Amino acid sequence: MKTPPYLSKGSKIAIVSPAGYINPDFVASAEAYLKAIGYNVEISKHCLGRFNQMASTDEERLADLQQALDNPEIDAILCSRGGYGVNHIIDKIDMSKFEKHPKWILGFSDITNLHILANRHGVRSLHCQMAKAIHNNADAECIKNIFRILEGEKVSYTFAPDELNRKGTVEGELIGGNMSIIYSLQGTDYAIDCDDKILFIEDLNEYLYHLDRMMINLKMSGKLAKLRGLVVGTFSDMKDNASPFGKTAYEIVKAHTAEYSYPIGFGLPVGHIDDNQPLIEGGQYRLDISDTTCSLKMI
Repeated sequence: MKTPPYLSKGSKIAIVSPAGYINPDFVASAEAYLKAIGYNVEISKHCLGRFNQMASTDEERLADLQQALDNPEIDAILCSRGGYGVNHIIDKIDMSKFEKHPKWILGFSDITNLHILANRHGVRSLHCQMAKAIHNNADAECIKNIFRILEGEKVSYTFAPDELNRKGTVEGELIGGNMSIIYSLQGTDYAIDCDDKILFIEDLNEYLYHLDRMMINLKMSGKLAKLRGLVVGTFSDMKDNASPFGKTAYEIVKAHTAEYSYPIGFGLPVGHIDDNQPLIEGGQYRLDISDTTCSLKMI
């Protein structure tokens, strides 16, 4: 895996909107913050556009993203938000120049599409907060950690033990993101490759039975059997039917991984939460799960 060049003061970050439309105030806050901490900023042409629920048309969003990927003067691409829409353009993105001159792709949720794409092209990226989080609380530790990582610092996390955890220690490449996006790419040329890797997952506002369906899909496709480890982030605002499904989100994940032996840690602070900590997709990590402590450390 290639690591894009780390950033330094004066590096240029492009803010693009490849998915949902964004509140202009959020982009203005992100731009101001990035400039205040020493970076140059470029706002893509259609960043603040709107076409129904997306940020301008497919063609316009693709053009902005492609320009940022190809431009040698851009050192990182901050996706303004997730939402929905990257799947409309993922099969039209030309990664040839990006492969030769990689740069950091930043974001989460629907941006999981781009992380998986970059990983399949052998380039690391950063699963992290976006413009709204910077607008809401630029002083949050999860925001500061983004730029610590981008400037070459190793950042690690500890989280509370959970009764559903499976103990063990493992090292390997980390990959993952939003469960619904991972599921939506199954059976395509862009499906996640998590063989012999540590997978992390998170999601928001899904029905519990739908999470069960997604876990069955990953299991039947062999994705779960070949993992080196599993880290489960937050499953926020999950929904149930009038007739209860009968399991929590974590219990669903546990049930479909019960036959495997790799370590599993529940409760990593990653997902649709204020404390959404950044993780390097394709980075090397050590997962350590015991009775008393849980940690995920960059190595």
